[in-house]
Amino acid sequence: MSIYRRTSVDAALYVLRDIGRDMYQTQRQVSSGLRVQKASDNGAYWAISSTLKTDQKAQSAIRDALGLAAATMGTAYEAVDSAIDIVSQIKAKLVAATESGVDKDKINTDITQLKDQLRSVTQSASFNGDNWVTVTDGDDPANPREIPASFTRYSDGRVEIGTLSYEVDLAPIGSTSSKDARYLVDDRSGGNGEYGVLTSSYFASEAGVSQDYVMLATAGNSAGQVEIGVSSATTNDEVNEMVVVVDKMLGQMTTVGSAFGALEKRITLQSDFAQALDDSYARGISRMIDADMEEQSSRLKALQTQEQLGIQSLNIANASYDTVRQLFQNV
Repeated sequence: MSIYRRTSVDAALYVLRDIGRDMYQTQRQVSSGLRVQKASDNGAYWAISSTLKTDQKAQSAIRDALGLAAATMGTAYEAVDSAIDIVSQIKAKLVAATESGVDKDKINTDITQLKDQLRSVTQSASFNGDNWVTVTDGDDPANPREIPASFTRYSDGRVEIGTLSYEVDLAPIGSTSSKDARYLVDDRSGGNGEYGVLTSSYFASEAGVSQDYVMLATAGNSAGQVEIGVSSATTNDEVNEMVVVVDKMLGQMTTVGSAFGALEKRITLQSDFAQALDDSYARGISRMIDADMEEQSSRLKALQTQEQLGIQSLNIANASYDTVRQLFQNV
């Protein structure tokens, strides 16, 4: 006598295997939150999402760089704004020195204190070791300062990092002039202060005054330069010349401050755009690889019910074997 496995038992086993396989896939999606977790799930979506993830990390690095640049620009702008206020006070002191009977030596004491404050402002205007208002040895004023601002991937696979440049920071064309003084102080030992508004003698030479007046003496070659200041021996004509030079300096300082403010605004706009791109990447990646948690949770519950019913069906199919076994027990 032979006992064979019944067709109903085989059918129940096949159903349970299918349910178990579906449950494994569904449980994996529910636990990981991903429907495309590896290349075998969907090779095309996996490849695209992997590339987008690397680009998203690059965009994150760009946003960090823009945040650092915004803080640096904010520091530079505040320094220029403060310096303009101090130089305006010096201009007012010089105008007051033209009044008859005024003690010019006392006025000069105030001017000296204000110039010391200018030095302090320009030297302390540093963020993370980067000072955009003072040029020192190692800096090249002829090269524009650039900030990483964007990451672009082209259709042919090429990638490119875009930058924002300090708009006033342009290489001079021809001979250097007062318009090339796009920093506050130029303390390079190999220069003569020409790239710093407060250390450049070009304002005096272009105004046609009698001496090469500067607000602050440069740490480089200052031969022939005269720091702005008054004494009892200073004539009103000389004071008037100083006022003219200081007024021209203020005009260029305003230009520098405007450039810093414009760049800070561009950085803010670019940072907002980079954040929007990052959010777009996140949404695109999510659509391709994320699982529909509501759908998969409902599916898991249904599969668990199907599994219970399948086990009951298998038990019913196996019950016939118990009947045969009981018959032989009575023999």
